[in-house]
Amino acid sequence: MKKYISLAVISLLFIQCTSTKYHNEHINDLITEKDLKSDVDFTYNKLQRLQPKLYWYISKKELDYKFDSLKTTITKPMSSFEFYKKITPVITSIRQGHLSVSPSFKILSKTEKKALKDKGIGPFSQFDFQVVNDKLYVTKNKSDNKSILPGAEVVSINNKKVSDLIHDYNSLFTSDGHNKTFKQKRMSFMLPTFYTNENGVQDSIQYSFKQNDSLKAICINRKKIVPSKTKREGEKETVVKLDSKQKKIIKNNKSVYGYNELTKTNNRELKFMEPDSSIALLKIKHFNLGNSSRFYEESFGKLQLNKTKTLIIDLRNNTGGELKEIANLYRYLSDSTFVFIEPFEVTSKTSLIKKTPFNKAPLVAKVLMMPLYAPFSYFSVHKADNGNYYTSNSHSKIKPISKNAFKGKMYVMINGSTFSAASILSSNLKGSKRATFVGEETGGGYNGTVAGIMPVLKLPHSKIKVTIGLMVVAPFYKTKIEGRGIFPDKEILPTLNDYIGGKDPELNWILEDIKKNAVINSENQKVKTITLNQ
Repeated sequence: MKKYISLAVISLLFIQCTSTKYHNEHINDLITEKDLKSDVDFTYNKLQRLQPKLYWYISKKELDYKFDSLKTTITKPMSSFEFYKKITPVITSIRQGHLSVSPSFKILSKTEKKALKDKGIGPFSQFDFQVVNDKLYVTKNKSDNKSILPGAEVVSINNKKVSDLIHDYNSLFTSDGHNKTFKQKRMSFMLPTFYTNENGVQDSIQYSFKQNDSLKAICINRKKIVPSKTKREGEKETVVKLDSKQKKIIKNNKSVYGYNELTKTNNRELKFMEPDSSIALLKIKHFNLGNSSRFYEESFGKLQLNKTKTLIIDLRNNTGGELKEIANLYRYLSDSTFVFIEPFEVTSKTSLIKKTPFNKAPLVAKVLMMPLYAPFSYFSVHKADNGNYYTSNSHSKIKPISKNAFKGKMYVMINGSTFSAASILSSNLKGSKRATFVGEETGGGYNGTVAGIMPVLKLPHSKIKVTIGLMVVAPFYKTKIEGRGIFPDKEILPTLNDYIGGKDPELNWILEDIKKNAVINSENQKVKTITLNQ
């Protein structure tokens, strides 16, 4: 039996290696007009079958026209990447931020990945960038060339104007609806990815920097990672030994706070801003990683114990994560029983069978589980009186608040990269008037998004991948303004100098507002006291 299993594993590995080799050898082959048009039809048919509220931000007539027009522009064979740049703007015109398109690119072997890692840090990763008014600036220089100062504008990359790159790449992704803040914020992170997709992994980049009104061409090569401290000859290496209790504490902290080994930072963090613990800052980078339930239980227990009066929640650059986590967090933020989201809207009784919870499981598990999952999924969906299909979930039922729910004043910091789950949480906090919002309009829509279960479709001929959402995830609270995000009560837009100097104008404004309100409340209390005495 073991012999047959080993033979099966070897055969599978051989097939995978052969498939990868074939893929890489033919990645730039030209695809016929007929096959490209077939991929266009395949894409639109799948979207119509699987993506709910497909015409939320674009009419059917307009989207039909865009797909038909796309086929008329295909007049000759083209490569997969050329086709990717043609079909993606049509798909992004649907204006659903989770609906994303990935080109077919070279698959690296384990050996190639290791060789690339051994070469060191790439030329893009040696800088922190920020796009301001469609211009790309360096906010942090981590390269060996220290002549490049924070604030330097990147004018060109390998002789390609950055302004042209930003213009081209803007059509390759979208936000939820019609807001513009998401694309402005995300371009700082997306530009290197789009450039690499188009031009391959770069070992060196010829940058043109504009600094102090002068242009400077500088080549940045891949940077070899050198240990921070090398042991001198004859010097004994100092090894700090940890006992089992210390190791357990470190392991638990990593688990609870979602510690990121790469960035050396925690995913979730709670800290007190004043010696008396009256003000607390809760920063959440992503609603994933680590034991969130334990973190919130411990954190809000600390707020109760310390009698914290004001809580500041930082959701800036939080692009989302798990629905389960934000629903649990809302138990600590709401001031009364609540319904967190509406039942999920889907396209049909069978659409959720497309992707199962065990898609990545071994084939044997799929064969065993599918007969159970398929009918469960089918019968959990019902057709409502309005003709739409819905499936209920535990978060669309009335929930009680936590015994440690925070009762004090709350502020929430948001920006264009506040997206998906972070926007759903913000919608409910905004709609319930539970918090004061500071920053800029969120990138995620106030009235929800299409996400939930998200299968990846591979187009048959071009091998381009399209990730779609199967569920409408809509918060309990809504706004009449369709296609926009959550607007702040106090708009604050950081400047380039703020980014360079590491300043935080949003947080500074909140701290000043807390002090101002404390003074006003103190004065009002004095007036009341005087009046009572009289």
